[in-house]
Amino acid sequence: MNSDHFTHLDESGQPAMVDVSGKAVTTREAIAESRIILGPEILAKLQDGDLQTKKGPVFQTAIIAGTMAAKRTHDLIPMCHPIPIEKIKVQIVPQEPDSAVITCTVKTTGKTGVEMEALTGASVAALTIYDMCKAMSLDLEIRETRLMKKSGGKRDLDRT
Repeated sequence: MNSDHFTHLDESGQPAMVDVSGKAVTTREAIAESRIILGPEILAKLQDGDLQTKKGPVFQTAIIAGTMAAKRTHDLIPMCHPIPIEKIKVQIVPQEPDSAVITCTVKTTGKTGVEMEALTGASVAALTIYDMCKAMSLDLEIRETRLMKKSGGKRDLDRT
């Protein structure tokens, strides 16, 4: 196995956290999104921009869950660095006829990026919506979780 192409392998091919000690400190931002298919019946139950259930307000709960998840990414993904996060914003926008788009923006000033934090936040927010709505339908689907934008590192990306 050639470790030149995988940043989380050392010279002998063993798993290793990337050494960022020599990197420059820069402002880094990442935006990820996830789409959840709710179905038109569930989306029709929107009231004041949220879904009210016995478990509580779905979107508000998902925003909190996504924020908490982004902050704990290093506890979930073994090779992620614990980093000081300066901003997390989770937004959920209903999309007619049957879905919602979750966007998670994460920002830091440091030596490593926040792509995994943004992806984790968007993913966990989608999972929270799924959990809170599954009693209403088993036709829920989480789709298209992807990095939309990143800046501040060696390579930038913009799919927005």
